[in-house]
Amino acid sequence: MSKLPPLPKLPRWDGPLSHPFYSRVVKRVLDFSLALIAMIPASLVMIPLAIWVKLDSPGPVIYKAVRGGYKNKPFYIMKFRTMVVGADKTGGCTAKDDPRVTRSGRIMRRLKLDELPQLINILKGEMSFVGPRPELLMYTNAYTEEQRCIMWVRPGITDRSSIVYIAQDEIVGTDNPVENYEKYILPEKNRMRVEYARSQSFLLDAGLFFETIGGVFGKAKKMVGEKGNRQ
Repeated sequence: MSKLPPLPKLPRWDGPLSHPFYSRVVKRVLDFSLALIAMIPASLVMIPLAIWVKLDSPGPVIYKAVRGGYKNKPFYIMKFRTMVVGADKTGGCTAKDDPRVTRSGRIMRRLKLDELPQLINILKGEMSFVGPRPELLMYTNAYTEEQRCIMWVRPGITDRSSIVYIAQDEIVGTDNPVENYEKYILPEKNRMRVEYARSQSFLLDAGLFFETIGGVFGKAKKMVGEKGNRQ
């Protein structure tokens, strides 16, 4: 495993963060406990998914990418590989009908199944079930002083922006997806991330968690409907 690149040292965030004891202690205990319990049923899904990825296209089963993490420490986020090997070298944003996405990846991405390996990130203390989605270092390094509070709560598998932009690839389109992301989506995502960091609570996390599950089931239902219409 290659060494993580160094990040410039940012000052500690001393602004308003809601419920710091819940964020640092209670939530960490809940995350670890739930992830440990979830690993048992999740493994029954992850094993066939891993075989599917391996048979579908050449390359590793797990994709690891560096992201800005808790307290401004970079970490490797883990996902099932959903794109061809080397896709991250030709653009950091996935476009609508992106040809780099594999057949298995197209389904896994729509149902968020590619995120299952992040249970390991949670067990390691690098992530949470709910929290700001971790970004590329080029974006976290550019956070303004106001936005630095994002780095002082653990990044999560889901957050408000994940729900609002659950069909992000369709929103960025096929022409200039990176430019569209940076111009139209990233500023709003950062606004929602700051809002979350300053108002984090158990009730907010529980609401976002179940809202995400509802969104995923909604996409699954839509996908089944689309398949039925094609037949």
